[in-house]
Amino acid sequence: MPIQKDLKRLVRARMRKTGESYTAARARLLRRAPPGTARLQPGSSSSASSGAAAKLLAKPEARKAAGLEPGGPREAGMSDAAVAKKTGRTWKEWVSVLDRAGAAVLSHTEIAQLLYERHDVRGWWAQMVTVGYERIRGLREKGQRRDGSFEVGKSKTYSVPIAELWKVFCRCKLWLGGETLRMSKATKYKTMRMKWSDGTPVDAYFLEKGPAKSQLALQHRKLTSRAEAARLRTYWGERLAAIGALLERKS
Repeated sequence: MPIQKDLKRLVRARMRKTGESYTAARARLLRRAPPGTARLQPGSSSSASSGAAAKLLAKPEARKAAGLEPGGPREAGMSDAAVAKKTGRTWKEWVSVLDRAGAAVLSHTEIAQLLYERHDVRGWWAQMVTVGYERIRGLREKGQRRDGSFEVGKSKTYSVPIAELWKVFCRCKLWLGGETLRMSKATKYKTMRMKWSDGTPVDAYFLEKGPAKSQLALQHRKLTSRAEAARLRTYWGERLAAIGALLERKS
């Protein structure tokens, strides 16, 4: 579990809020862990530190006492109305459900799996709720993953059947603008896993929204810097527009 990395993010968030040094902010956070949590002392073991961090991360009241208020729809990156329409719950409700399940100390994959298996949230929406929860709880910044790398997500809806969107997407030389993608795995009309020219993963999700309406959602992961993520966010927005232009030309 990414407990230590998550603790570091909480420490840095407190540093920004209070102006304390890293050491002071970390000690303050661990001192404010819930009753019964082992406090970290000089020379204590890393397992004791992990135990204290895990309990701290799992207790919303401890996070509040430490000066780290949870965020909301703005941090999640999607409105309450949108997420409730597709998943049946608002962000406040999802945070409550996931907190009770101990999601604050689970990995990204484990949270998404929990949403899929216990709450029937599938595909792209399981990923969206997971990312939103992690942002609200301060476990990642917007555009950042739990391992510290950055990612870009862009989506666009087209007025074409999903089979037509899939066909044009597969003709990537026509819309990639000179870049290259290498497919590694695909489920027709649903998902495609690919590798960018530098080896970073690009995932495509295809959503049928009606007989003649479909959505493409792209995620480019494991980017090393915020600047690179910003550049690729612009790039992928342009590429989605290029796909739209190709579809219009064919209609």
